[in-house]
Amino acid sequence: MVKRRFVIGDIHGCIRTLEALLRSLSPTQEDELFFLGDYIDRGPESKAVIDLLLHLRYEGYALTCLRGNHEQLLLDACSSSTMFYLWLLNGAESTLRSFGIQHPRQLSEEYLDFFARTSLYAIVDIAVLVHAGLNFHAPDPFADTEAMLWDRSFQVDSSALGGRRLIVGHTPMPLSTIRQSLAWEKVFLDGGCVYGRSSGYGYLCALELNSWELIAQENVESVAVWF
Repeated sequence: MVKRRFVIGDIHGCIRTLEALLRSLSPTQEDELFFLGDYIDRGPESKAVIDLLLHLRYEGYALTCLRGNHEQLLLDACSSSTMFYLWLLNGAESTLRSFGIQHPRQLSEEYLDFFARTSLYAIVDIAVLVHAGLNFHAPDPFADTEAMLWDRSFQVDSSALGGRRLIVGHTPMPLSTIRQSLAWEKVFLDGGCVYGRSSGYGYLCALELNSWELIAQENVESVAVWF
């Protein structure tokens, strides 16, 4: 059996949609799952999303979990009141509510360890995976962690990536644009799942790297999501 490699975009607490996507993908323990970050905030069930990822890892699935800007905001909020306020402005309230806490320092060690151990990027044979993008003006694009978490440019220097594509989440795109980006050097996989089904948004997207097939799961949350 050929090992499949799925890259999955921003989830933002949309647990039912993630579960539906995984049912559609039917991954085995021989496959690889790459998540592009932003598991938390805005959507209704951030804790359930993290619990599912931890369960998959416990069951022996091969997971690579990258860090998004929202995970970084949570980590920074643990030690800075200013960053805690900034995190609140970026949808943290739903995350705090889902964990039943008032501050990220109240998270158990298991959850804090999960967030702290997320990777900033991953390199595979045909692509570089990162949450937001890379700073190709820097002597070493992999040294600018700020760009990895926050970049929204379309620029790619494929020579700096060994001819690989750059695959990112972070910037919500209508599904039609995501499909177009499959032919670009920078592929976008954030279908704006948490924004609901409007104007082409509201999809949780997965890209299978071997076949270059895009799988898009419509938002199926039973409660209101972020607007």
